Amino acid sequence: MKHLDNNQIIKITDILKQLLADETILYLKARNAHWNVEGRDFQTIHLYFETLYNELQLVIDEVAEKIRTKDVYAPATMSEYLQLTHLSENPIINHDSLSYIKDLLNDYEIIIGFLNQSILEIEDLNDVSTSDYLVGLLEQHQKTAWMLRSHLK
Repeated sequence: MKHLDNNQIIKITDILKQLLADETILYLKARNAHWNVEGRDFQTIHLYFETLYNELQLVIDEVAEKIRTKDVYAPATMSEYLQLTHLSENPIINHDSLSYIKDLLNDYEIIIGFLNQSILEIEDLNDVSTSDYLVGLLEQHQKTAWMLRSHLK
C-alpha cells in the first residue's frame, strides 16, 4: 500500500482547510440566524437553525481532525478563515426566516459545488478515505439544501 507523498498531502489539506473555513463561516451564519430570526414561525425556525448549527459544529470538528490526520495543523483563526472561505457575508436586512434561509441555502450550494470539485481532485490524488468522507458530507449538505429549498416553495 502506497502512502501519500508530501505534495499530495499539501494539495489535500489545502482543500480541507478551505472546507474548514467554509463550514466555520456557515456555522456562524446559522448561529446568527438562530439568534436573530423573527416572525410568526419563530419557535419552529429558531429550533431548526439550532439543528443546523449543531450539525455544522460536528462537521467542523471532523474536517479539522481530517487535516490533523495528515500531520498538518488546522487553521483556527477568523483571519485565516476569512482568507480561505468561498462564502461572503450578506447583510440580512429583514430578520425573517425566508431571508436567512435564502442566505444559508446559497452558502450550502456554494459548498456543494466545492465538494463536488474537491472529491474529484482528491480521488485523483488517491486518497480514498478523504474522498469517501467528502462524499458523505456532500450527501448530508445536499439533503440540508433540499430542506432549505423546500421552505422557499
